[in-house]
Amino acid sequence: MSRFLIFISIFYVVFAVYGFQTFRTLFKSQWVHWAYVVFFLGIWIYFLIRMSNYQPGAAMQPGTAIAGGVFFSFLVLGLVMAALMLLEDVVRLLTAGYRKITEVSGSNGPYFPSRRKFVSALALGLGALPFGALLYGMYKGKYNYKVLDYVLEFDDLPEAFDGYKITQISDVHSGSFDDYDKVSYGIDLINQQESDVILFTGDMVNNKAEEMTPWAALFGTLKAKDGKYSILGNHDYGDYTGWPSKEAKTKNLQDLKDLQKDMGFDLLLNEHRYLEKDGQKLALLGVENWGGGFKQVGDLKKAASGVAPDDFKILMSHDPSHWELQVIQDEYHYHLTLSGHTHGMQFGIEIPGWFKWSPVKWRYKYWAGIYEELGQFINVNRGFGFIGYPGRFGIWPEITVITLKRKGLT
Repeated sequence: MSRFLIFISIFYVVFAVYGFQTFRTLFKSQWVHWAYVVFFLGIWIYFLIRMSNYQPGAAMQPGTAIAGGVFFSFLVLGLVMAALMLLEDVVRLLTAGYRKITEVSGSNGPYFPSRRKFVSALALGLGALPFGALLYGMYKGKYNYKVLDYVLEFDDLPEAFDGYKITQISDVHSGSFDDYDKVSYGIDLINQQESDVILFTGDMVNNKAEEMTPWAALFGTLKAKDGKYSILGNHDYGDYTGWPSKEAKTKNLQDLKDLQKDMGFDLLLNEHRYLEKDGQKLALLGVENWGGGFKQVGDLKKAASGVAPDDFKILMSHDPSHWELQVIQDEYHYHLTLSGHTHGMQFGIEIPGWFKWSPVKWRYKYWAGIYEELGQFINVNRGFGFIGYPGRFGIWPEITVITLKRKGLT
């Protein structure tokens, strides 16, 4: 058993013990107590069995991913219950200590069954919220595709591109898919937008090109009048798994590049293309991955070589930290940058037009949706797929449709 499994198992058991106190306080039936023990132990044992057979870097089987997701859900439930029950124990201990020091009669401290029961009910109720959300995210949320429409206005957009529609998708992570029909629905939804161009902003796979093979024909049906363009994300390079040789890793990356070509994508590797309409044009640039704390092989200067300063520019760059750390301060004005990478952590709360929150905001300043700095825009796509936790809650899988408008035109 790996150190990680031992470490996480210790926490799980500790949380489970405190959770048992919660159930024993609230429910007098022995059957409820035994059901709790059986569920927590069963989930733990099943998780250990699945993970002991998993080879790091290999494509994770759906059963293993689900086992991990359910285990994590119970871990969170136990964590919340343990935190509140531990707090109640600390209060009792401090009260008893105070009474002993001050020599108040009854030095063991008063025991309030009603307070204990209230804290137990509160612990179970609060724990049930993330627990239920995580399970729902696995059952329904991971394929709950949302089409998000934005209209962006620019003073210098070429008039021929007024009303031009871009569909952006990102972070497919095909190695995590487990339902062909639902992914097919997502592909149909993309095509229904009838956009002028489709732009994919990286992370086609989790680790290996072969993960995309079962889905290649499906993604090959994506169509747009002006074509499909793509870039690489940090996962596409195969850096998060072991390889028998350097040559095998290099071949995997080339296989992924070839596969994208076979699917009809024009892969931009620190280069650019021009999209033309009615004698006017805009520059589409794509860089390899560049991120703060992640692989940095993107070369903005190389991609922009041959692009005029006054060209209208759309940049595809997988990691939004690139926009923050390099792009917006560049001598060139990049009108619109399209990124992904964060997934919105696949968990959070969003009320459109009013409020959005996810733990990922503590890592990324720009983590979901449209932002503007120095007259330049970025859209951080929440991702089409999922990785790690096999679900989504609150931060749903996204298909972005951006319509470009020129200011002053009706």
